[in-house]
Amino acid sequence: MASTDFKDYYQILGVTKTASEAEIKKQFRKLALKYHPDKNPGDKAAEEKFKEISEAYEVLSDPEKRQKYDQFGRYWQQAGPAGQPSGGYGPGVGVDFGGFDFSQYGNFDEFINELLGRFNTPGGAGQRTSYSYSTGGPGFNDFGGFGNAQAPAGDREATLQLTLAEAFRGVEKRLNLGEEMVTVRIPAGAKNGSRVRVRGKGMASPYGQRGDLYLNLQLTPHPFFQFEGDNLVCELAIAPDEAVLGADISVPTPDGMVRMKVPAGVKSGQSLRLKGKGWPNPKQGRGDQLVRLIITAPKNPSAIERECYEKIQAQRTENPRQAVEKYANLLA
Repeated sequence: MASTDFKDYYQILGVTKTASEAEIKKQFRKLALKYHPDKNPGDKAAEEKFKEISEAYEVLSDPEKRQKYDQFGRYWQQAGPAGQPSGGYGPGVGVDFGGFDFSQYGNFDEFINELLGRFNTPGGAGQRTSYSYSTGGPGFNDFGGFGNAQAPAGDREATLQLTLAEAFRGVEKRLNLGEEMVTVRIPAGAKNGSRVRVRGKGMASPYGQRGDLYLNLQLTPHPFFQFEGDNLVCELAIAPDEAVLGADISVPTPDGMVRMKVPAGVKSGQSLRLKGKGWPNPKQGRGDQLVRLIITAPKNPSAIERECYEKIQAQRTENPRQAVEKYANLLA
């Protein structure tokens, strides 16, 4: 990746490099709500901005990816486990990449070529192995690897990013593997950590045999829907009167708005279940959606609202803190 392609994810989210995970999540939610395509229909600039902040959050919210990004800068995607560049350095190479300055190289291939010149490979003294790295468009990263003329066919892995809508409905993706283009069908119901096997699209041996390609799926974070285990979860604000009296309210689901009854006397943080409105499961059918209710007081009540609340306060018969008053002298 050229230096001009480098994305400062901290700048994109508007946070400092020392920002905590909570600060990063809070800022992402703020920006995601502002630029989400549903709030900016037809606005291509807002759509691109939303994709950009989602990409930044996907990296900075993952401790391992963030560590690589902080250490390697524009080469972070080429870095493998434990902060080493990917490509299958075997045990015994003994190269410490901690604090290494990559800025002296124009691209990652220059670094690889110089590095390989320092070591003898199993193919013989001074012989170099080959390295391949390719990208297949937005959301696709092929990590490639080392190989030599004696290498057998082998599997390879890549990461494929999907929006929540693509994962929910299923999607076809056209991927550039460098030597060819392939079309992959992602079934409905994909989740973070799902793997898709593409037979015969892995590394080739000199005899024409090929391993398989494994796609590790990652979902772009969504500002409203989250996952808790197999359940799809969202938070929904309700007014104090709706919590006291009960209500019939509209709730967003992945495939449209539905009506939900809120029983009288619900507590803030209580969850209600919408059966069959959650995430699809290829084997078990549609899951459930959990709606976590958050009682939200009005910030700027009207004169009539204030008067009504004052009357309620004056006539209230219950003390909501009575149950905990007994703990007041616990340490006396």
